Amino acid sequence: MSKYQHIKELAYKANMELPKLNLVIFTFGNVSAADRELGVFAIKPSGVPYEDLSPEKMVIVDFDANIIEGKLRPSSDTKTHAVLYKECEEIGGICHTHSTYATSWAQAQRCIPIYGTTHADHKTVDIPCVPPMHDDRIKGDYEYETGYQIINYLKEKGLSYKEVEMILVGNHAPFTWGKNAEKAVYNSAVLESIAQMALLTEQINPNVTRLKDSLIKKHFERKHGPDSYYGQ
Repeated sequence: MSKYQHIKELAYKANMELPKLNLVIFTFGNVSAADRELGVFAIKPSGVPYEDLSPEKMVIVDFDANIIEGKLRPSSDTKTHAVLYKECEEIGGICHTHSTYATSWAQAQRCIPIYGTTHADHKTVDIPCVPPMHDDRIKGDYEYETGYQIINYLKEKGLSYKEVEMILVGNHAPFTWGKNAEKAVYNSAVLESIAQMALLTEQINPNVTRLKDSLIKKHFERKHGPDSYYGQ
């Protein structure tokens, strides 16, 4: 058995959640799962339908995007995952989808405003949208540059990857991450729901205002604060 079997299993299970949660169609999207001690991650192979996946088909790649183990080509987004793992040492899983609502906000080049308590239960800021990439970078190592497009934007805005965990890439689609692959997928599902509700909110009331700070603070801290009381 491969010494990477554990992350192959994690990556496989996480990828299989994407169609179940209606976050992907056909071969869209990918999830990876990292092992920090081994310095590698397992990721979905490129262009393989979800129904044809298995743990054995997951590809093992290091944080410089070199293939370590696997017979198939890894996802075309592998270099983006590798950059995020290399630059953000506490990330253990990454998810990329082209889910309908989150991608629509990305295509519109808009951050998702924090309109309600569902959003505040998870984040205290708008979901950021990174501006589209410059032409010279598009012509270069595109997927590698996408990783640094995300990293540099977070630094520029003073945002921590530990707190945001979800971002839109302008004209492209969302990326989410977390302590493991399961949390990364969870964040993708939450993001898609928030994106849908924000769109509907603006349609119902085009003059809607941002959620007031007191409610943002209350809802986030009751789940994540030092005196949180949500859950068992």
